[in-house]
Amino acid sequence: MITNKQHELGKVLWGIADNLRGAMMADDFRDYMLSFLFWKYLSDNYVDAAKKELGADYTTLQTWYIENPNDTELFEKQMKRKVHYVIEPKYLWNNIVELARIQSKELLQTLEDGFKYIENDSFDSSFKGLFSEINLSSEKLGKNYTERNDLLTKVITTIANGLKEFSADNDSLGDAYEYLIGQFAAGSGQKAGEFYTPQMISTILSRIVTLDCQDSASGKKNRINRVLDFACGSGSLLLNVRNQMGESGIGKIYGQEKNITTYNLCRMNMLLHGVKDSAFEIHHGDSLANDWDILQEENPANKIDFDAVVANPPFSLRWDPTEDTINDFRFNRYGVAPRSAADFAFLLHGFHFLSEDGTMAIILPHGVLFRGGKELAIRKKLLEDDNIDAVIGLPGNLFYSTGIPVCIIVLKKCRKNDKILFINASSDEHYEKGKRQNYLRDKDVDDIVDTYQFRKEILRYSRQVTLQEIRDNDYNLNITRYVSLAQEEKPIDLQEVHDKLVEIEAEIIKARDKHNEFLKELGLPPLV
Repeated sequence: MITNKQHELGKVLWGIADNLRGAMMADDFRDYMLSFLFWKYLSDNYVDAAKKELGADYTTLQTWYIENPNDTELFEKQMKRKVHYVIEPKYLWNNIVELARIQSKELLQTLEDGFKYIENDSFDSSFKGLFSEINLSSEKLGKNYTERNDLLTKVITTIANGLKEFSADNDSLGDAYEYLIGQFAAGSGQKAGEFYTPQMISTILSRIVTLDCQDSASGKKNRINRVLDFACGSGSLLLNVRNQMGESGIGKIYGQEKNITTYNLCRMNMLLHGVKDSAFEIHHGDSLANDWDILQEENPANKIDFDAVVANPPFSLRWDPTEDTINDFRFNRYGVAPRSAADFAFLLHGFHFLSEDGTMAIILPHGVLFRGGKELAIRKKLLEDDNIDAVIGLPGNLFYSTGIPVCIIVLKKCRKNDKILFINASSDEHYEKGKRQNYLRDKDVDDIVDTYQFRKEILRYSRQVTLQEIRDNDYNLNITRYVSLAQEEKPIDLQEVHDKLVEIEAEIIKARDKHNEFLKELGLPPLV
């Protein structure tokens, strides 16, 4: 839950971004702004932990390092055990801010060295390339060293001044980071689909996959050992699942992302939300090619599986399956998705790694529900194997990247219910219209999740459908076939209508006769 203070912090940071980004493209500025916010979080968190560790001996870390040179190695080992990383005093955010305040010519070089230090030396885990999109030698920052140093001095000073009145706790900076990602996504339009799922939609998926697999009405699972998002973007879906379960209710987070910029955003986002580097694993690679070594085990007895799988993959992406793709262990039981749309390839990839008592929820375009050919064959197999648990239709224009309406498909490998639940949440009363984008309100999200959890049947909103009915419709899952939004017309009482017409006719005759009397007095011909 984002508090007013945290939301205000996000707005302050966005205001800073809005004022400063005129010097470069919005996407470029996003990378700098979010990286600096991440750096501040790491530093503040580290200093707070150092104060607790050193107790009365603490003055500043710079001073302590100078006065205790023989103890620094032991201190850093202890800090790695407690906060999982170290930062040398010269690379702490407060030192960076001080260099900016005095307009030091060393700022740019210190930033360069600091980014490399955090990537290569701060963590035991490898965070190589975390700041690969940051190019401090770029002419976008200035034509020469001095101009670049001056611009970064301005940026860092402005950020530092804007943050003075706010606390630097995990939730505040983490939620501010999410807020900024959302704002940058709104401003980048079509590109936003690469890295951001609107929070309300993310919440629907995460609340559904955390429910008990066999009896959703009983509430949440006690624990999720592993959760996967194979198209994780900036990681908001994974963090939402973690938020639903609580830190102690989830084991390890796994994500995969093809876009290098977004991959780095995700890793920073995890750390900013207090997820230890040992508690998540984000892979930079292509899910369709299945290039992540931990997902390449073909033996069912040895393969890794996940209690929850969530995803918002690119819609109807063109891909290049080969003749051998039909033998891929992810697809060989179902068939290969057509080249023109990889939607079912993404779905089958995630579904393959779902545990027997897990739940998967994936966002896809409506076309997967009714398109024929190869997709019909895959859909039929999933239905006949009793793997599709629910189909949820959402309103159009909810995403930054597309205006089309989308659906959520919920899948399981071991269902108890013998019917498929359809929810049609696309009618006007189930969302709020905006000028550029539509929004789901808290109540709209609750209605969808509650209807799914308790498998409610509500007129013009939800219905449980037998497999036989779907067979009769040739495995077409078009939601309006099963949950129509059409308003039932009120029955017409013909006798009542007849009596009313007779009454009207009598009034017409009476009015005409009276009018003819006036015409007669005036010597004019009557109306017939």
